[in-house]
Order: sequence, then structure tokens, then C-alpha cells
Amino acid sequence: MMLRIADVLPPPQLQQCRDALTHAEWVDGRSTAGHLASHAKRNLQLPLEHPLTRQIGELIVTCLLRNPEFIAAALPNKVLPPRFNRYEDGGEYGDHIDNAIFAVPGSVERVRSDLSATLFFSSPDEYDGGELVVQDQFGEQRVKLPAGHLVLYPGTSLHRVTPVTRGTRYAAFFWIQSLIRDDARRSLMLELDQSIQALGTRLANDPALVRLTGVYHNLLRQWAEV
Repeated sequence: MMLRIADVLPPPQLQQCRDALTHAEWVDGRSTAGHLASHAKRNLQLPLEHPLTRQIGELIVTCLLRNPEFIAAALPNKVLPPRFNRYEDGGEYGDHIDNAIFAVPGSVERVRSDLSATLFFSSPDEYDGGELVVQDQFGEQRVKLPAGHLVLYPGTSLHRVTPVTRGTRYAAFFWIQSLIRDDARRSLMLELDQSIQALGTRLANDPALVRLTGVYHNLLRQWAEV
């Protein structure tokens, strides 16, 4: 399942974050990559201990946990604090699959990367290239979204970022451990939830809708890991 979520951040906060990221001090992104990934990665990254990493990351998570579309699609159990990257001057990230488990900085907690997320801070007309290319069951999906929009896709996906040949691409990236680790089951739950919501606008008092809602929660009860 790949899902695009619009306007995750309100415009004023989006602009404030963008201004702060533009003037931040960045480091070589290979410092946070594994042995194999470091050979494919050529970008800049905001240090994990940088105050902006925590500040903007907390804002993103707060907004997402208030976003019904994100909640319905991700069924989040844990969200790894967001990280931030910057691509320019031909910077790219070759084909790779994200780590299965990530440590939460400063704690002993671990997050399983059921879902990967990228939140764009740059508008598409500000840079050339820089597409997120994800391989899924339907083939190659190329993603380049407006600033403030987010793409959510399975953490098991092979993906890459194409070279940025003009301008600068700023983005946040992070991972979510879902209550339901299996992508196919999670997709079914999203489709069921969307159908219930659509029917609820027309058949609010229909007993069948109550039973259908019960099916949703019983499936969640059966499949969820907490």
C-alpha cells in the first residue's frame, strides 16, 4: 500500500520549519548509513542531536497523530522520531531497503519499520530530479509531492532517491511500527474503514453498519500487536 497524505503541516508552521532547515548546519548523510547503504547514499543530514531535529520532529508527530487519514492507514503503535535530509548538487540515494529495526535515540526502545514515510519540505518546482522511486507490486512508483505532503509506503520496499540536478530538496523521513505488521491486512483494514465512513454519511442508523463496524474492531482485535 502506498498512500499520499496532503497538508500534514499547516502553511505557517511549514514555512517556519523550512526557513529553519535552510539555515541549519548539515552533515554528511553517510554518517548514519549502514555499511552497504553508505556506498549508495550521497546527501546531507541534520544531526540526530540537533535541537531542530527534536523540535520539528515533535511537531510532525503531533500533527500526524491528529490526522485521521494517517491514523486509519498506519494504525500506528510507535513512531520513530523524524530525521531530516537535504539533496543538492547531484546528491542521490541509490536502491536500498530500510533497516528492519531502529533504536530510538537516547533510549532502549526499538521500533520495527513496518511503514516508511517521507514528508516533503520543498516544492517540486524548486528542484529538478529528487524523485522518491518505490518498487511495489504494481511496478515502479515515482513520487515528488508538494511541500507539506507526505507519502507512506511499506518499509519492505526497495526504493531510491534520484539525483537532484538543480536546486535543493529538503525532506523529513521516518518509520512507523503499526499495530498490524502485515501490509496486506493493514490495507484491508484501511479499505474497510473507508467504506464504513462512506456508508456512515448515508446510513448512520442502519443496523448493518453497526455490524460492519463490529467486524472492523474484531479484525483489529485479532490481528493487532500491542
